[in-house]
Amino acid sequence: MSHAENTTDIRLVVLDMAGTTVADGGLVERAFAAAAVELGVREGTAEHAEHLAYVRATMGKSKISVFRHLSGDEERARRANAAFEEAYGELVDGGLVAPVPGAREAIGELLASGRTVVLTTGFARVTQDAVLAALGWRDLVPLTLCPADAGGRGRPFPDMVLEAFVRTKAAEDVRQVAVVGDTSYDVLSGVRAGAGLVAGVRTGAHGDQEFHAAGATRVLDSVADLPALLTGAR
Repeated sequence: MSHAENTTDIRLVVLDMAGTTVADGGLVERAFAAAAVELGVREGTAEHAEHLAYVRATMGKSKISVFRHLSGDEERARRANAAFEEAYGELVDGGLVAPVPGAREAIGELLASGRTVVLTTGFARVTQDAVLAALGWRDLVPLTLCPADAGGRGRPFPDMVLEAFVRTKAAEDVRQVAVVGDTSYDVLSGVRAGAGLVAGVRTGAHGDQEFHAAGATRVLDSVADLPALLTGAR
């Protein structure tokens, strides 16, 4: 449990997208194939396997920062990131994304309860918009954020959570903010922002061990369980 966790006082809910509210069926790994070409890494090599393992381990982190780590060269990292985003966007346009079961309903319940919901991602804005359009979610919530909207720093930095807090003015205190995601990076960003509720969900990249190590105050089977938690029903 967190410092005086008060689930019923949450006013602002910051939700991750891929793996948390959006099921993308492993599109990140498929899109990485395009990025690997720009990084000069051939499929089937040990280097390719190492790079892919790093991409899996850093799910939830800002994608450009992942490619900076892998390439060690800013220009190459930007080319790899652009190739990744383009490939991911094409896969999304091909209808390969869907809501996590119960996610759309959960967001509706949270909004109906008077809370503000913000959707965040480690992807670039163009990719985030493609996902929102594919799901018909463009006007679902009042604000969506990507790392560039918060000065360029994505997770595990707290910037997107704090940007949501400042822009929406939905909460008076960061302890009235809930942060929910499927990776340790989502959790860490919420902890660093001082959020009152930081929950990991078991529908994506990471599991209980990573969530607890990062400081999660709760672990849920799915984002679908969040409305009941916030109303004190569980």
